[in-house]
Amino acid sequence: MVRVDAVEPTDGQLIERVAGGDRGAFDELYQRYARAVLGLALRRLGDRGKAEDATQEAFVAVWRSARTYDSARGRGAPWLYAVARNAITDAFRRAPSPVSELEDGPGDDPDPSDEAEAAWTAWRVHRALEILPDHERPVIELAYWSGLSQSEIAERLEIPLGTVKTRTRSALARLADSLEGELR
Repeated sequence: MVRVDAVEPTDGQLIERVAGGDRGAFDELYQRYARAVLGLALRRLGDRGKAEDATQEAFVAVWRSARTYDSARGRGAPWLYAVARNAITDAFRRAPSPVSELEDGPGDDPDPSDEAEAAWTAWRVHRALEILPDHERPVIELAYWSGLSQSEIAERLEIPLGTVKTRTRSALARLADSLEGELR
């Protein structure tokens, strides 16, 4: 009896099949990435219901945008996370802020200048992430936005663990250099 091991398609191959309307390929991508995208949405939106909605919108965006994927520009996972991140950001912008009644006396809210500084810091960090090379950015995003361990990142991106560690060190050094003097 001859045993034939089925080769699992790469993320890029699945995205290319999704571009052709393959629902099975889309289901497989969803199974691979739904949990991580939900984690990203939860961290960004802070509300499970909104995060679940944003996750669904992210995968709708993946379905609609699949034909823009170019395997020559990189692997499928970073492309998928970029599309998902953009959809989650759009959901965040659309989410109305809850209206609450004013309290008597001073509130517990942070000072507006502290909020402005925190927003600026967050913006600056996100801008710094954009300068990272395409092979380093997904490692940082998966670690810090999806909360994956380095072993999980290696498995997800289909690269050796040592490569994940090297890319993480390099990316963090680049970020530190880029942000030096700005976040003190």
